[in-house]
This record gives sequence, C-alpha cells and structure tokens, in this order.
Amino acid sequence: MKNSKEYAEKVKKLYRSLKQCSKKVSPVSYDDPVEALIYGILCEKVTERQAQTAWKRCKKHFVDLNDLRVARPDEIYDLFGKENDDTRDVGLTLAKVLFSAFDKHHEMTLALLHDVGKRQARHDLEALNGVPRFALGYCLLTSLDSHAIPVTKRMITYLKNHELVDPKADEAVIEGFLAKQISAKDAFEFYTMLREASESSSAQKTGKKKTTKKATKKTQKKAVNKTTKKVVKKSTTTKKKTKTK
Repeated sequence: MKNSKEYAEKVKKLYRSLKQCSKKVSPVSYDDPVEALIYGILCEKVTERQAQTAWKRCKKHFVDLNDLRVARPDEIYDLFGKENDDTRDVGLTLAKVLFSAFDKHHEMTLALLHDVGKRQARHDLEALNGVPRFALGYCLLTSLDSHAIPVTKRMITYLKNHELVDPKADEAVIEGFLAKQISAKDAFEFYTMLREASESSSAQKTGKKKTTKKATKKTQKKAVNKTTKKVVKKSTTTKKKTKTK
C-alpha cells in the first residue's frame, strides 16, 4: 500500500480513539467453524444488528444446520424480513457453501478444522465452493484463533472516506494492511469497533438524506399551497368585480 507508514499511524490513532469512546467489546467464539462461517455470510451485507436478528430467527426456524442447508430461498429471505439483491445473494452463497461442506465431510460440521493447524484450516475453508473472503476471515478470527481482520463494504468506505487507507486499495490489501497494524489479541476488538463506527456513520448519512427529502417535500408542498391560495384569491376577486359591473 502506498504511503503505508502514514496510514499506519492514522489507523493506530483511530484504534486509540475508538477504545476511548466505545463500550467494552465482549469476545465472540464459535465451537464449530461452520457456525462462524454461516454467521459471516449472514452479516457481510447487512448491519450487525440485522445480522443478529437473522441469526436468532435462523436458530428458531431451522431444526439443525442440515435443515438450513436444504432451506428454500424464501426461508432465507424471511430471516431478514425482506427480499432484495443482498438477501438473494446470501441465500445462494449459503446454499453453495453448506452443500460444499456436506459433500466434503458428509456431515454439517467443520469441527475437525481445530485439529489440522491454522494454515491447513484456511486452505480447507478456501477449498469450499463459494466462500466469500469476508466470511472466511470472520471464521478464522472467531473460531480458529487466527490473526485476521475481515472488512465489509461499509468498513472499506469508512476507511477511505476518513483517509485511513489508500483510496485505490482493494479488500484483500486493506485486510492485510490492518492485520499488520493491529495485533492478533486486539483483532476482534478492532474489527468490532471499526464495524460499529462504519455502520453508525452510514446510518447518519442515510438519516440526513431522509431529512433533506422530507424538508424538500415540505418546501414543495408550501409552495404549492401558496400558489393555490393566490389562484383562489384571484378567482374570488375576479368574481366580485364581475358582480359589481
């Protein structure tokens, strides 16, 4: 990454700042890597809050992970409460990954990855059909005790908007760069805080857009009302003059 030293200082400064104004982050760990993989797929394209809701619904709706593997597309959409491009993509990705895992291991578990070493575990995960880079990183971070900092599109946008990384850097470069600046023991905390900051920033922008639209509509409505009143007044005046004649 160009100007890596300059960006490295900025990222470390950001981390210190986030620690001062954020709540304490509780560690998250999955006993079975397949659950971390599923959650990583669920949470990549939505906010953390939406993903948690979808995950709770997933546990209530499906009998087990095998039931989730053969789920209908509309059942996946229902986890998020709506159907759109992102939820359709989630459904397709889940199906690919879970069927691939089942075909390889003949059961819905990846617990054996705990016994093969971090490098081999990563290799085995990458060999599964359709695993997104984000879900892979999330699984390595939260279930396999590996040094990884996955980033969503919102997180990338946040980093670039605040000039914390090279504007031309892609997801892979940014992940590698962040992992070099943040130690393994702090990786999950940094990931969580950065994600929260990016989603908060995104929500504020959306709120401003909605407020602007409402204000514009109100202004337009007032203008229409004023015009209507003027037309009504003119009509009334014209009628009075006609009667006088």
